[in-house]
Amino acid sequence: MLTLTINPTVDLAWEVGHLTGIGKNRARVRSVAAGGGGINVARGVVRLGGRATAVHTSGGEVGLRLNRLLDEEGVDHVAVDIEDETREALVLFDTASRHSYHIVPAGPGLREHEGLRCLDALEQAAGNHPYVVASGSLPGGLPADFYAVVARRIKEAGARLILDTSGAALSGALAEGVFLLRCNRTEAASLTGRDVLSLDDARAVNEHLLTTGAAEVAVTTVGALGAVCSTGHGHTELHAPPLPGEPLSDAGAGDGMVAAIAIRLTAGDDPVSASALGVAVAAAAMLTPSTEPFDPEVARSLRPEVKTKFQTRA
Repeated sequence: MLTLTINPTVDLAWEVGHLTGIGKNRARVRSVAAGGGGINVARGVVRLGGRATAVHTSGGEVGLRLNRLLDEEGVDHVAVDIEDETREALVLFDTASRHSYHIVPAGPGLREHEGLRCLDALEQAAGNHPYVVASGSLPGGLPADFYAVVARRIKEAGARLILDTSGAALSGALAEGVFLLRCNRTEAASLTGRDVLSLDDARAVNEHLLTTGAAEVAVTTVGALGAVCSTGHGHTELHAPPLPGEPLSDAGAGDGMVAAIAIRLTAGDDPVSASALGVAVAAAAMLTPSTEPFDPEVARSLRPEVKTKFQTRA
C-alpha cells in the first residue's frame, strides 16, 4: 500500500486533569507521534497486518523530528524535502470531562516545484501498488486541483486512487474522478450544500458522486450512525456496531476506516465488504483517547456487528 501525505504533522498528545481558564493547566505528555492523513492510514494498514509506504513532505526541525518518529516506529516512508517548517498539532484530553480537543494549524506553504517533486516521488514509488491513498488537507501554495493531478498520475501508473480530503482540495479533485472517495458528513455537505444528518442523506450524496463521475465508489460516513457505500450496483447502508465502552475521541477514526478499506481492497475484497471492516475500525478508534491507534482485535470483534442494508440504484 502506498499513501501520500502532502501536509503531515507531528502530533503532540497532552492530558490535563481539568481544563480551566484560570491559572496554569498542568499537563502530562501522553504521546508524540508522526501524523497526517496518509501517515495515519499507513500506520493503520500495518496494524491490520499489511505493508505500507508513506510518501510525505518534510521541512525544518519539525520535519526532521517527523522523519525520526517514523523511523523509530518502523513505518516505511519517503520524505520529500520542503523549505518551510512542517506543522505541529496538539490533541488535549481533559480527563474530567473525557473530551478531546484537536488543535491543528494550517501548515506550511509549498512552492510549485515542491509540489512537482511530491508528484514525482509518488509516481516513482507507485511500482506495483494496485491502490494509492491520498489523504489529508492541502497546504497553501498548491492549486485546488492538485489531487486531480495526483489522480491522473496514478491512473497513468496503472493504479487506483483512494481519496480522503476536504474543502477546495476535495472539490478540485472531482473533475478528474477517482476510484474511491471517502467523505465524512461535513465534507459531503460541502459538496451539495445540504446537511448530511442521516443515511438517506449520505445515499443522496453518493448518488450525486457516482452520477457525475467523481468516483466509481463513494463512501460517506454519518458519525455514530455508520456509513453508506455506493457502487454502480447500488447503495449499502453500513450500520455502526454498538460500542463496548465509552467513546473517547473521533480523532483518527476516518483514517482508520480508510486503512481498512485499502488493505481489504488490496486483498481482493469488494468495496462493500472492505467498507464494513472500515466501519468496525472507525468504531474501535472511538474507544481510544486523543490520536492513539485503534486496537485491531477490537475492530475485528466488532466487524460481525456491522449490519448492512442494500438498495439498488434508481
